[in-house]
Amino acid sequence: METNEYLVKLFKIIKDMESLDLFSDAAKLSKTEFRLVREIVMEGKEGRNIISSELARRLGITRSAVSQVVTKLEERDVVKRTAAPDDRKIAYIRLSDRSMAIFEEQCKQANAIIEAVVEELGEDKVRRLIAEYEEFSDALGRARKAAAHTDKESGN
Repeated sequence: METNEYLVKLFKIIKDMESLDLFSDAAKLSKTEFRLVREIVMEGKEGRNIISSELARRLGITRSAVSQVVTKLEERDVVKRTAAPDDRKIAYIRLSDRSMAIFEEQCKQANAIIEAVVEELGEDKVRRLIAEYEEFSDALGRARKAAAHTDKESGN
């Protein structure tokens, strides 16, 4: 296979992976909403708060996009903005009282889908897929680092 064919196939894999949906059509949260709520849950479990700019960084989207998602979730009583006690310009994004139940239900749905895939393909095959992806990702990182180093040396 030629290098360009690898590139085309890899871009297709990336696109396909981004469009994977682990939730049923009855899911209450979109993929982005779920990921945002998950980040809030993870911070809450550590006893910490999170702000929009950190959510944007973790989700790989703009602060404006986070603000839009948070506004929609506020309207649905999933999250709420709370002013920081020491700096009124900072707003923490927190879960509403009812949102943990929504999040946990959606986690169960996603887990059930993954369990069905693992049952169909087998645990060994899924573990190999993950291991090979991690190996590929590491190699890609090293190649990018080497290319950047080469570019610096050549003045590009």
